[in-house]
Amino acid sequence: MAFSPDGRILASGSGDRTIKVWDTATGEKLRTLDWGHSDAITSVAYFPDGKLLASGSADATVILWYLAEGRVPDILTGHGEAVTSVAFSPDGKFLASGSLDQTVKLWDVAKAQELRTLKGYRDPVHCVAFSPDGRILAVRARDPAISLWDVATGRQIRILTGHTDAVRSVAFFPDGKILASGSEDRTIKLWDVATGAELRTLTGHTDPVFSVAFSPDGKVLASGSLDGTILLWDVAAVLGKQ
Repeated sequence: MAFSPDGRILASGSGDRTIKVWDTATGEKLRTLDWGHSDAITSVAYFPDGKLLASGSADATVILWYLAEGRVPDILTGHGEAVTSVAFSPDGKFLASGSLDQTVKLWDVAKAQELRTLKGYRDPVHCVAFSPDGRILAVRARDPAISLWDVATGRQIRILTGHTDAVRSVAFFPDGKILASGSEDRTIKLWDVATGAELRTLTGHTDPVFSVAFSPDGKVLASGSLDGTILLWDVAAVLGKQ
């Protein structure tokens, strides 16, 4: 699922190969996007202005839906297996897609063309996230490592290691200087993006951590786990900045 930038619309992908668009205030279904994909929808993401929606599918394609223009969608092909994650850069110039084929692709949104493929993973890629300034792409595969890539050059900047099991989610702090990661090892780690240093390890969950997210003001980190709980962390306190 993905909220529009103004929070008024929610898009949800389904195993029935459709995307439904909902009014969050009323719960009313506004439209159904049911053309193009031939297998389950695995990920959706809104363009920064909310007028474009990207969807990734188990059919190995990404579709760009031009919601406001009535334009025929663009189908992006090139992955060899299911697309698991899609994300727009904050300025909307780029789209990143991760796949079970162990690659990440960067796409030029305006041209609907592939720019480059980021390779070197030994496991399927399940999550991609842009830094707030759009310069860095964080990628996590099923192995415990997290890769940071320079978006402009396609060069791998560094690899973050420390988790002992698969990383399931990553999220940037609002200023882009810290990265949070949740793992099947039941921990959350905070990393210094500039140096790659591990800042803190947060423990408290009793099962794998599948989701992490910072509040917009950066004061709170939320973590969701298969143990059925969501934990809220005081970021300043855990970093020793009380």
